Amino acid sequence: MRRALVALGTSVLLAGAAVGCGSGGAKPAPATTAAATTALATTAAASSATPTTSATPLPTVAPTPAAVSTAAHVLAGMSEAQRVGQLFMIGTASTHADAQTLDAIATNHVGSVILDGTSTLSVAQTLAVVNHLQQAAGPVRLFVSTDQEGGEVQRLTGPGFVTMPSGLEQGQIAPATLMNDATDWGHPLKAAGVNFNLAPVLDTVPSAAAAENNPPIGQLDRQFGFTPATVAAHGAAVIKGYQSAVVATSIKHFPGLGRVTGNTDTTAGVTDSVTTSSDPYLAPFKAGIAAGTAFVMMSTAIYSRIDPANPAAFSRTIISGLLRNQLGFTGVVISDDLGAAEQVAAVPAGQRAVRFIAAGGDMVLSVDPGIATEMTAAVLAQAAHSPAFKAQVDAAALRVLRAKQRYGLI
Repeated sequence: MRRALVALGTSVLLAGAAVGCGSGGAKPAPATTAAATTALATTAAASSATPTTSATPLPTVAPTPAAVSTAAHVLAGMSEAQRVGQLFMIGTASTHADAQTLDAIATNHVGSVILDGTSTLSVAQTLAVVNHLQQAAGPVRLFVSTDQEGGEVQRLTGPGFVTMPSGLEQGQIAPATLMNDATDWGHPLKAAGVNFNLAPVLDTVPSAAAAENNPPIGQLDRQFGFTPATVAAHGAAVIKGYQSAVVATSIKHFPGLGRVTGNTDTTAGVTDSVTTSSDPYLAPFKAGIAAGTAFVMMSTAIYSRIDPANPAAFSRTIISGLLRNQLGFTGVVISDDLGAAEQVAAVPAGQRAVRFIAAGGDMVLSVDPGIATEMTAAVLAQAAHSPAFKAQVDAAALRVLRAKQRYGLI
C-alpha cells in the first residue's frame, strides 16, 4: 500500500508542477455496551445541535471501506487514554519521523502531528515521511499539519510544492483568484499526505508603520492587509481554496496578534491592551468561521480588556465565551504552541494542557514531542479526579473525531 501511495504522490507531483491524517498506537478497545453507545450518540446529537455561523457547506471525503464508522461510534470504542491522545498534536521534523514522536503516537496515543522546520524534500519524499508516521497510528489516522502560509513562513519548499507569496502579497490578489491559487497550493500538500494546513493568518495589523513594531505578524508580512475587511475577504478565499483540495485549515491567532509588540514564542508577558470582545478586528475570524474552517488556533497572549488574568489559550472567557458562544464556533479549538513558547514557560507542562482543555480547548499543540508523556499524564490524572473535566475531555475528543470524519481519517 505504501508503494502505491508513493507512486500516487509522484504522479500528482508531476501534475502539480504542470499547474503551478489516527488514534496513536493501539486499536480502539472493544465497543462498550449498547446503552453506553446510545448515550454517547445522544450526547453527540445534542452537541451537534449547537447553532453555528457557518454559511458554507462543509466538504466531506467519500469514505473508504475502512472509514465507515461515525465519530460517536469510534469514541464509544476508545479507552480514556486513547481519547486523551486525540487531544494532542506534537512536533516532528519535516524531513523525518522523530523517534520521540513515533513513541508518543504508539505509547500515548497522540492523534495528530506537525511537520516542523523547513524541508526541501519533494512531495513524494514527504509522503514517505508521513506514511511512516501514519503506520504508527491505529485505525483512526493522524491529522498531519504544517505551517504553509507563504513568504517567510512556508515549511515545505521542495520539488512539487508551489512557492507561495507572503500574506501581504496574497492580500493584493483578487479573492476569487486567490481561492483558486490556494487550491493549487493545497493539491501538493494533499499528495504529500499533509491533510491540515495551520493557516490562514487572520490577524490584522493596523498599518505599515505598526507592522515594523509587530514581530509575530507584521515584521514577517504574514497579514493579508491593514484593514479587517481586506483580511476577512482574503482569509475566507484561502479557506475555501484549501477546502477544494480537501485540506483542513486553522485560522489564527484568536483573538488576534496584529497589535502586540512581542512574539509569544520568544517573549514572556506579551499583552494586547487594545482588543475588546466587540472589536472590529474580530471580523476576519467571523468570516473564517462562516467560510467553514475546521479549526481555530488560540493565541497565548494576554488580552487585558477581555481577560487580564489569563493568556487567551487558558481563558474560559475567551474560548468558551467569546469564540464558542459569541462567534458560534463549533469546530476544533487548537492552541498555539504550548511546548516551547516562552509566554507559557512558567506554567508546568502538564498544567498547560489541563488549563487549555479546562478553558474549552480541544487540541494541545506542542512542537516539543518530549513533553507528550507529561502532558497526557496530567490530563488523564485530572480526568480521573474530576467528572466535569472528564466530560470536557470526551466532548473535545468527539469534536476532533468529527473533524477527522469530515476529512476521511476514520
